[in-house]
Amino acid sequence: MRHPTLLQGARGARFCALGIMVVALAGCGRGKAPGAASNRGPEVGVVVMQTRDALLTTELPGRTSAHATADVRPQVSGILQKRLFEEGSTVKAGQVLYQIDPAPYQAAYDTAKAALANAQANLATMHAKAERYASLLKQSAIAPQDYDDAEAAWKQAVANVAQQAATAESARINLAYTRITAPITGHIGRSLVTQGALVTAGQTTALATIDTLDPIYVDINQSSAELLALKRAMAAGRVTDPAAGTARVTLALDDGSTYPLDGTLKFSEVTVDPTTGAVVLRAEFPNPEGLLLPGMYVRATIAEGIAHNAILAPQQGVSRDDKGEPTAFIVDKSGIARSRVLTAPRTVGNSWLVTQGLAQGDRLIVQGLQNVRPDQPVQAVPAKIPGS
Repeated sequence: MRHPTLLQGARGARFCALGIMVVALAGCGRGKAPGAASNRGPEVGVVVMQTRDALLTTELPGRTSAHATADVRPQVSGILQKRLFEEGSTVKAGQVLYQIDPAPYQAAYDTAKAALANAQANLATMHAKAERYASLLKQSAIAPQDYDDAEAAWKQAVANVAQQAATAESARINLAYTRITAPITGHIGRSLVTQGALVTAGQTTALATIDTLDPIYVDINQSSAELLALKRAMAAGRVTDPAAGTARVTLALDDGSTYPLDGTLKFSEVTVDPTTGAVVLRAEFPNPEGLLLPGMYVRATIAEGIAHNAILAPQQGVSRDDKGEPTAFIVDKSGIARSRVLTAPRTVGNSWLVTQGLAQGDRLIVQGLQNVRPDQPVQAVPAKIPGS
């Protein structure tokens, strides 16, 4: 028979050993937990790439120019009697702007009309004489030479009437030119001559200048290399060319404000400026309030075309390597972060247009990139992008 004290001691030893094992197992479990969590990798926010049609735009510098410009110059010489317009106003085509002294031109016109009347009277006499001589010739009452002389005189009278009529018309035109009219409708600037000034036909100095400002043109300079790349993309079918006259253009003014009305792209030059390597594009804008004036510097945003099946990567998911090439991280099917080198020729809004390096369905890492290492596991969760 065992002693009760010995039995109690043995039981206590077993309980103690069991407690040590439980504590040890619990300690082992606590030691492995951090390792298991670390194997899952850091948490990153991802965006799933999808293809869609994207409107391609480009912002380019430009300057405004008048839709039409005409210098007002005299076509006859004389003394200016009156200025018949208000400087800075809008004038209509045909409106009288200046009056040159018409007196000498009126006298020349009156003289030409009198000479014409005299020639017409002489023509009537010569015609009647030629008809009488024709009748006498048939009766052999005159010599053929007399008839020939009469007929020649009549024809000379016809020619003289035509000449005097042309002289009279020229005098009338010169008289009309003493009223200097607006060749186009538009905004007229300051007058460079005053009443009493002597003006001459063909002078190099304009009396005033008229500009048509509604609509108004914006001439935009685009790099020939960019234009060539765009045309190649259109030829390959990746980009659709908007029809001429329908491509939308918006303007940012020199003070940073946005012009409220949209314009349309009209045409592009067919030659490249050898000094700048740029091609001039011309857009047309409505300008009913006259806010745009010729010579203003603007920034134009042009809708160049529509890229089909485009992949747009958020800018925060794209960085640059040591060579300056765009790179990004994606999460593969195994949850491993993989580095990709991209071809991203341009931005579209807040995203990069990626032509190589990403495909539909790729999970692009856009958040938590500072904790990502190539070929290491990560925990991918949908990114929370403000405004999306």
